[in-house]
Amino acid sequence: MKRMGFVFAFAYALALLAAPASKSQQTGAIDFTARVSPSGGRPEPVRANTFYLLRKSFEEIQREAEEGEAVPKLNDFISGLKVSDELKDWMKRHESVELYGPDFVALVTPEDVLGVPEFKKAYFQQNSGDRTVKLPQPKYKEADKEKNPQRYQQQVDDYLATLKRFIAQNPDTVSTIFVPLESINPGSRWKKMLNDRIARVHRHTLELAELCYLAAKTETDLEGRGHFAGVAPGDYWLSTLETEALAGDARVRWDLSVSVAAGRTATLELSNLNGVPPRH
Repeated sequence: MKRMGFVFAFAYALALLAAPASKSQQTGAIDFTARVSPSGGRPEPVRANTFYLLRKSFEEIQREAEEGEAVPKLNDFISGLKVSDELKDWMKRHESVELYGPDFVALVTPEDVLGVPEFKKAYFQQNSGDRTVKLPQPKYKEADKEKNPQRYQQQVDDYLATLKRFIAQNPDTVSTIFVPLESINPGSRWKKMLNDRIARVHRHTLELAELCYLAAKTETDLEGRGHFAGVAPGDYWLSTLETEALAGDARVRWDLSVSVAAGRTATLELSNLNGVPPRH
């Protein structure tokens, strides 16, 4: 009888060893508390804020989304514009398509005014009717173009040289040339192309985060505490995606790595110190 009892106990022990572990032994958990401190203030709990447990950092997800959206090429954009070749060359040289405001005017030289047809037309349009501006007057006559082409060309060259000196000595006469250029200014179209790409990347980032890399999500309670249960062992990122927690002048979001082990609970304290740098 004793031998039978020993055999039974031994068999039972083997059965326990062979039996699959319980779910709590196969998975882990995460407990966290989130608090934000305003400047000169005490830490405040982040209440009713959604936290996401991701299989990939939100920063890497953003990079993945950006790689899927081609960056518009400025030179290709410029090449497709319906403007003079001289203006296209000017835009490519300055890597700018904005023809408005003081920043644009600061780039325009007297040589540009005379060398870019659109600039020259705008310059005369803005200054010819201004009685306070006495523009140099040309001495050449169109009739001399055929009768005495050498003299005609010399007078044209002299006039352009005089006009160039005048523009250099009177920079204020260039200050408003962007006004007539408004109808051909491609700056707003270029900005829209860039902003449209940013919007697409933003949407794609959130789609990837929630549809491809989301392991779980939860909301913090009134004390700023959150919990994830039944988490498979592995490396994760605790993230608020693009949502910022606010407290006074402080704006904080998180994208923090966390490792989960089977049968254990990982504990995290979220604060300004381990938050993601502010987005600009």
